[in-house]
Amino acid sequence: MKSIATILSITILAAGIASLPARAAGTLSATDAGEISSAYAHLTGDYYKPVNVQAVLDSVRVRMLAWMHKAGVTHAALPAMKASRVAGANTGLIDREIRLAARAAGAKADAHQLAYAALDGMMGAVHDPYTVFLTPKEYASLNSDLNGGHFGGTGIVIQIDDATKYVGVSNVIPKGPADKAGIEQGDLITAIDGASTKGLTLAAASKRLRGKIGTAVTLSIERAGTMLPKPITIVRAKIRELSVYDKMLPGKIGYVALTVFGSDTGSELTAALSQLRKEGARALVMDLRDNGGGYLNAAVDVSSEFIPSGPIVSVEHAKSLTTLEANGTAITPMPLAVLVNKYTASASEITSGAIQDSDVGTIVGERTFGKGVVQTIYPLGDGSAVKITTARYLTPSNRNINHRGITPDVVVAENKQPRFGDPPKDAQLERAIQLLDQRLTSLGAADAAAAP
Repeated sequence: MKSIATILSITILAAGIASLPARAAGTLSATDAGEISSAYAHLTGDYYKPVNVQAVLDSVRVRMLAWMHKAGVTHAALPAMKASRVAGANTGLIDREIRLAARAAGAKADAHQLAYAALDGMMGAVHDPYTVFLTPKEYASLNSDLNGGHFGGTGIVIQIDDATKYVGVSNVIPKGPADKAGIEQGDLITAIDGASTKGLTLAAASKRLRGKIGTAVTLSIERAGTMLPKPITIVRAKIRELSVYDKMLPGKIGYVALTVFGSDTGSELTAALSQLRKEGARALVMDLRDNGGGYLNAAVDVSSEFIPSGPIVSVEHAKSLTTLEANGTAITPMPLAVLVNKYTASASEITSGAIQDSDVGTIVGERTFGKGVVQTIYPLGDGSAVKITTARYLTPSNRNINHRGITPDVVVAENKQPRFGDPPKDAQLERAIQLLDQRLTSLGAADAAAAP
């Protein structure tokens, strides 16, 4: 069972990151004080609903007390704070509370740690699961998830072949080391550096394939039931994790799976669609299952591949409404099916809703998660950040899908232990292919009838 906590937010980066100055133990540094002030201003000024300032101060105090108790500060006590109509007075109260807590904690906690507790409490005051404080490590991890991490590897996407229990090649990163060495989608890797892969877990196989950049790994390959005469040696290189994976399914149906809506997803999808069209794709399946979202502009870029003109999404702030339209990059129309499930969320729902409302494709699968709010990330001075819900979005037909999700045009339950992208073991994909085949047959009949 996947955790909903892993779902990514739609993000709009809003500021730069400054260096962290040295801070004296037990005192509140200028950087920490600045972060408190900045976070408070963004929460009270940019949150998409009115914010109860007294609730913010109370939550800060409660969270700091809890942190102190956890750190072993027995009988911790902090004075209550009374909200003022002056923002500077309220942040001054929080600064004072942090200094008092640091003095009471002594060596068990410093002002910087307590400032983080205060920031966490500040965001928690609105009881919104998407409005949170991010430590530097958490913020860096979020950026890595959205923008693609790097590692030393071969550029092969693998899965376990059910029939043989060997490691199968489900995708090859274009122009990566494996692609250049001649590895092909559908190959079986029967041995890595002479050691059999039969019965290996994906994690164990991945560990063997990855390694230091510049080192070599040798793969024994079975292709179409026949062992290649010689093993293939691949020199590992720097690999950036892709967010779009493509392959051709039987019947010339192109398949693209999007794992996240990252900074390069739009350009990756453009390249994938171009390649599939060169290979003769007659129809397309876009798989958004288990895709928790990402950047708003990536959703617009992806939707614009299929929607030639008109609105993609409207973003409604507390006092304004902005409509984002297709950017004029749509491919030549062809039958399209979009796969969704209960973990399809956020930017994935923007794209699904836009395609459904614009009637350029058929949505297949299960009702989506229902995350119809937009977050803005505000980086703070030391590499931490606050993520704040600043708006809600509406589909082109002005549907608000928050907590409701998108109901597919064709509802298909997910089969037990599915293998996404493998039609015989993927009931939702199999149904999408049936629909596309029917559409292609209908178009063929219409073309024949129209011929002179």
